[in-house]
Amino acid sequence: MTEAARRTQIVAAAIETVAELGYARASFAKIADRAGLSSTSRISYHFAGKDDLLRACVAEITGVATEFMRPRIDAAAGYAAKLRAYIESNLDLLVERPAHLRALVEILRNVRDAEDGLGEAALASRTRLFAEHLRAGQEAGEFGAFDPEVLALAITGAIDAFVGASHDSASHDGTAPDDANGGIDLRRAGTELADAFERAVLANGVRR
Repeated sequence: MTEAARRTQIVAAAIETVAELGYARASFAKIADRAGLSSTSRISYHFAGKDDLLRACVAEITGVATEFMRPRIDAAAGYAAKLRAYIESNLDLLVERPAHLRALVEILRNVRDAEDGLGEAALASRTRLFAEHLRAGQEAGEFGAFDPEVLALAITGAIDAFVGASHDSASHDGTAPDDANGGIDLRRAGTELADAFERAVLANGVRR
């Protein structure tokens, strides 16, 4: 195995481990075991420490999410359509890559070092970007009157609630186990969530 392939293998194992066990319990020993490595020294060879490995995980997850979601968002015309595309594609991604999204939220909520876009600052940045989009929609006359900061928190919180409740065993038809999302179809949930927030943001509450 090449060194690049080994590094990719370690990152993949780390994502799965954080998603399953949580940030605190995702030790090098657990990650090495999942990756099939005989020693944690193989991880230390590629990464300076746990935070360094987690930065690589965030970069990998962000790349996967961008590749999956960006085409749909870019293809949408108008502020409301782009908001809908983001919400629906995010829930669709949760169906396809539940471990990736759960690991991402787990890492960002637990890493206190805000450098390199990690930690709570990254979550705040995402909420701020939502608020800026909502505010721009208001200025363009497409959205009605509301507090962009409040609605941005509501949108990110709603999406993260589904991420937190999801299980790796969610089936590809979008139905999670009963003990996870109560049997909710995540793809349908994405549409309904988009419907709800679209009604909340549109001027006069009517689709254009």
